[in-house]
Amino acid sequence: MRSASFATQSVTDCIPTRVGNDHLSYNDYRATLRVACHSGRSASSLKRGASRTAFPRWRVGNDHLGYDDYRATLRVACRSGRSASSLKRGASRTAFPLKRQAREVSGLALTEREASDSTIIPALSPVLQCSFLLFSSRSHQYFQSMRAGKGHFIELLFSKMNINVHIRHSNHAQELSRRPPMPHATVPTPPLSEVYDIAVIGGGINGVGIAADASGRGLSVFLCEKDDLASHTSSASSKLIHGGLRYLEHYEFRLVREALAEREVLLAKAPHIVKPMRFVLPHRPHLRPAWMIRAGMFLYDNLGKREKLPASRTIRFGADSPLNPSITRGFEYSDCWVDDARLVVLNAMAARENGAHIHTQTRCVSARRIKGMWHLHLERSDGSLFSIHAKALVNAAGPWVAKFIREDLKLDSAYGIRLIQGSHLIVPKLYEGEHAFILQNEDKRIVFTIPYLEHFTIVGTTDREYQGDPNKVDITEGEMDYVLKVANDHFKKQLSRADVLHTFSGVRPLCNDESDNPSAITRDYTLSLSGSGDEAPILSVFGGKLTTYRKLAESAMTQLAPFFKQMKPSWTAKAALPGGEDMTTPEALAAEMTGRYSWLPAPIAKRWSITYGSRSWRLLDGAQGLEDLGQHLGAGLYTREVDYLCEQEWATSIEDILWRRTKLGLFTTPEEQANVRNYLETVVRNKATIEAA
Repeated sequence: MRSASFATQSVTDCIPTRVGNDHLSYNDYRATLRVACHSGRSASSLKRGASRTAFPRWRVGNDHLGYDDYRATLRVACRSGRSASSLKRGASRTAFPLKRQAREVSGLALTEREASDSTIIPALSPVLQCSFLLFSSRSHQYFQSMRAGKGHFIELLFSKMNINVHIRHSNHAQELSRRPPMPHATVPTPPLSEVYDIAVIGGGINGVGIAADASGRGLSVFLCEKDDLASHTSSASSKLIHGGLRYLEHYEFRLVREALAEREVLLAKAPHIVKPMRFVLPHRPHLRPAWMIRAGMFLYDNLGKREKLPASRTIRFGADSPLNPSITRGFEYSDCWVDDARLVVLNAMAARENGAHIHTQTRCVSARRIKGMWHLHLERSDGSLFSIHAKALVNAAGPWVAKFIREDLKLDSAYGIRLIQGSHLIVPKLYEGEHAFILQNEDKRIVFTIPYLEHFTIVGTTDREYQGDPNKVDITEGEMDYVLKVANDHFKKQLSRADVLHTFSGVRPLCNDESDNPSAITRDYTLSLSGSGDEAPILSVFGGKLTTYRKLAESAMTQLAPFFKQMKPSWTAKAALPGGEDMTTPEALAAEMTGRYSWLPAPIAKRWSITYGSRSWRLLDGAQGLEDLGQHLGAGLYTREVDYLCEQEWATSIEDILWRRTKLGLFTTPEEQANVRNYLETVVRNKATIEAA
């Protein structure tokens, strides 16, 4: 046990501004937040020297209210003006019972009796004098579960130091303003022996969707992902939010209806990363007759709720069509495009903002039922081990769902899994226009051509059984030839392998329904729940579509509801994802950014608006010019954005940043990619230095 005394300037309505001539970026806090934490120093002596410490200066003013309403009373159990040593002597009578486990005195749930001998000081005075007792263990951080409006300044200070502090909040936070809270540390070191309501295995779309739903219902959630978020199946999709027109041929009306309804929900939840798109189906009479397609379009228009998207129609192709002259007729309908990897990241952020602990680069080594609880043993990427306990376990391991049950849990799986590989090509822009094509092939399968990042076209996907390691999925020569042939059968512009700029492949973990044709295997999801009475439950997720992840999460929580009587009702249908709050369209947001910050290049504003949505303002906070965004690494990527991605979105590698978070991989040169890699290495070194201090 060690004690510390601490004093700071006013924490009322605080916004970081400039110190001297240098702007305080998010990364700068690593240097500036070396708090005077002197064992045995009194709070009053720290008060006298507060203005000379390394604290950033703060500006109070109505212009900047909104990152966190610090007027919400932060009540800290402390003894004003008492020395740390005297606090240590009296600790057993304060709000810091030393004999309790750290998790029991985290400060998030101190009772009135435990705090009865403490002096409660509202954080309203110009100088807040506080004395804290700090655990010598540097592995516990509880700050991630603190809500906006409840003292993120204190949280930021101590989370940057990676030190445990016990803070007690009042129950009446004032109404927050429209801007989001100040950023705070993201990936916490897991508290050992912590008990969670739910532990989720897997950081794909289904895992983070369940974590977000559960945490928003008041449950404590732990999620681990062995790699990066969306590093496998969820970032290798066709990037569509769609009902699945072709599923009608397989009579999957329930799935199509649910997916069409979710299409509207996601358009409202994430308008920055989900956008409407028109799809053109060229008619090839020998494959499907026109009456069949018209009937399918009618069902597609009317099976689900459709408020924002136009209906289908028949179209004729003229001489200026990019299609081969033999194709003269087609059908047009609406679906949506989505940034699939960012959809995953935003759900993880939503979960974290509701108190969930999200741990990437963390593998579940084993899980066992012991005395009505799940005991999980986990390993970080650096080889360090830790354990947690959970009342329920959710297996959302995607391609590894059955393997996890069989090898890690030593249990029998109720369902089999079939891995179906899907591969895509990225080629230079194949045609003008923002519409996609859905191409029918002779084998009755379909291939999409989808506009991508203004300069490219995605062509895919394939459907083939996969028997290999899901970690090592690559396009085959046969798949590449197949996709190129389908495109060349339809378009005037012919493609060759030399036109392929990039490929990506993933495996879809579909529930085995014994279908002979991989394309006919249901894309619907199956949830398998086991555990009753005193036995800790496990819910395993088989199959599912990107489009229906939210409904899958709701269904999962419905199945787990009997085990959590205190669980709140469903909430995700109307709640915007991070960045989707307070915005109309990306175009309007980009125009507002360049209007307020005339020095901001329009291409950057446009990219930020469709990447971060309303969270883009965080990247601009306090910036007076382009130089305040830091070093330019290439393709409009500045170090401030990289810092944000590392601190707020769990990015740790160049692939995380260039391919999954920003989509700049296709725009950067090898030299620019080396710049990003070198900067990331610097960030990692700085972080290691600070954590070791």
